[in-house]
Amino acid sequence: MKPVIMDVDTGIDDALAIAYALNSPELEVIGLTTCFGNGPIEYTTRNTLVVLEKLGRMVPVYAGAGNPLKRARKKFPTHVHGEDGLGNKFDRGPAREAESEGAVDYLIRQVKQRPNEMTIIAVGPLTNLALAVEKEPEIASLIKEVVIMGGAVFTSGNVTPYSEANIITDPEAASIVFSSGLSVTIVGLDVTMKTLLPSANLNEWRAIGTEATHFFADITSFYMQSYETFHPGIGGCALHDPLAVGVVIDPSFVKKEKWNVQVVLEGEETGRTIANAEGEPKIQVCTKVEAEKFLNHFLNRIF
Repeated sequence: MKPVIMDVDTGIDDALAIAYALNSPELEVIGLTTCFGNGPIEYTTRNTLVVLEKLGRMVPVYAGAGNPLKRARKKFPTHVHGEDGLGNKFDRGPAREAESEGAVDYLIRQVKQRPNEMTIIAVGPLTNLALAVEKEPEIASLIKEVVIMGGAVFTSGNVTPYSEANIITDPEAASIVFSSGLSVTIVGLDVTMKTLLPSANLNEWRAIGTEATHFFADITSFYMQSYETFHPGIGGCALHDPLAVGVVIDPSFVKKEKWNVQVVLEGEETGRTIANAEGEPKIQVCTKVEAEKFLNHFLNRIF
């Protein structure tokens, strides 16, 4: 089993990714750290605890950054994830609270305790990881791998024509992570937009008849409705965050190329992730995906 920490900003696709990871025997999810992104930190932390409760799992949760490193916080994407971050399906608070230790200190502590073992799956803004590297730079050489859902290296963005949501939410954090020496794999829109969960699968989830399957079908239905707004006739939704989990479970789902990836920090193209031919290629960029193979694997694991 691979020991994994998931760094999340729990909205709907984060919830799907958490369920996928927890139901995959290849992964040992030892903790979840939370960041602002799909909602304020109070919501994303609460939502993470709610999702774990729906799944009947007791993984510890550590609250992290509530704001970008240097910028004013942008509006939350309520049109995609709902006012509550869970498709407006939040019905009751979780029975337990987050741990008292903060996300950054938890990340540092775990990496030092298990040097060269930990994989971090980061599916929100990279603020927590950037803060950890700034506080203890030596952890960059002690983390086995960081797999992020973020970026649009060879394709257009989903917030601006140039930028993907997780990167533009805190571009300085992404820049720190990409230049830190960490072993980084980017699972960006280049591949995630080629995955599609068809809406018909939600009826199959509901037919299972558990509280968890109804909850996940309901929140994913909201997500799919937002997709119809942006991509009329798509008939489903992309599996952004789950694909990052999938790449950790089975790297053969994707093809990768190594590039020197830089983040634009100023001007119209702020948040753009650029593959620069100059400089040392040190970031693995996913460029192709076996979408059907991945989807089948995801569907067989989600519940």
